[in-house]
Amino acid sequence: MKKMFDLTEHPHRRFNPLTREWLIVSPHRTKRPWQGQIENANREISPSYDANCYLCPGNKRAGDKVNPEYKDVFVFENDFAALQSDIPPGNFNENDLLVAETERGICRVLCFSPNHSLTLSQMRPDDIKKVVDEWAKQYSELAKYEFIKHVQIFENRGEMMGSSNPHPHGQIWASESVPNETAKELVSQAAYFEKNGSCLLCDYLKLEQKKADRIVCENALFSAIVPFWAVYPFEVMIVGKRHRGSIDEFSETEKTGFAEILKQVTTRYDNLFLTSFPYSMGFHQKPTDGKDYGFAHFHAHFYPPLLRSATVRKFLVGFELLGSPQRDITPESAAERLRELSEIHFLENQ
Repeated sequence: MKKMFDLTEHPHRRFNPLTREWLIVSPHRTKRPWQGQIENANREISPSYDANCYLCPGNKRAGDKVNPEYKDVFVFENDFAALQSDIPPGNFNENDLLVAETERGICRVLCFSPNHSLTLSQMRPDDIKKVVDEWAKQYSELAKYEFIKHVQIFENRGEMMGSSNPHPHGQIWASESVPNETAKELVSQAAYFEKNGSCLLCDYLKLEQKKADRIVCENALFSAIVPFWAVYPFEVMIVGKRHRGSIDEFSETEKTGFAEILKQVTTRYDNLFLTSFPYSMGFHQKPTDGKDYGFAHFHAHFYPPLLRSATVRKFLVGFELLGSPQRDITPESAAERLRELSEIHFLENQ
């Protein structure tokens, strides 16, 4: 008797409609014995104030700059910005093989809280709402600059993701061009809209809600999903149930709902391996170049590296760097594990 294809048993590849790229899923490999590295989690709790932290209230930063005694969110121009706004225009081209051009931009740092010990997972939803408010404000403000075409809001959490400071903070890079990943997704969303007359992510969310096996958590306005095409083991995408192109289009109710689901997702992450879970998180939204992006749907990506424990990472190596990404645990099983976790942070139970 001929075997039937089974997503939970047989190696296969999955298509990402946002980037038009494929990844390989090898669910049978989860049955192999693990002899790799496993270490205990570091559960050291940071103090609420660190005299040596350049992001804490009242502390000195680069040069003679001193932080104010801020009480909630605090934004400042990055002292070591990757992009600068006052560089002269120029370009370089040799035979269309060696090509470069200047890129202007504005980089800012957003401190989520004056409390050095917190993360989004440990903040109250109403305090996260203040961060969401500031993200929307910064997007609107930076969009007004004539040379700014795109605003990337993101957070690198944890040393494993290259964060240089544990103080709760994120970054905002506003650039003169649209970055690669956003550009790829915009092309795909535009093509889908052209073909179907509807939004790619609106339609995708409807499918996920029918199946429900990849939904981690949701509220009235947002769903957190392990995407069908997820590369990282516990990757999550947050998609709004209302079609919005950018965060500044959110109503007050939507901002509150977004804050709540950020709290839910990050708490589940910490509870998974009982550690402060590392990730890179950021938003993909419409560019700020004034063009019509009615097809674009705001969404948030979480890319966490952890695989089996608080220290065992998923690295993109070998075939994944040279060919295409690959994963062993299926998105469905990852979603189930996250879904079953408590929404009460593990530190609150100690």
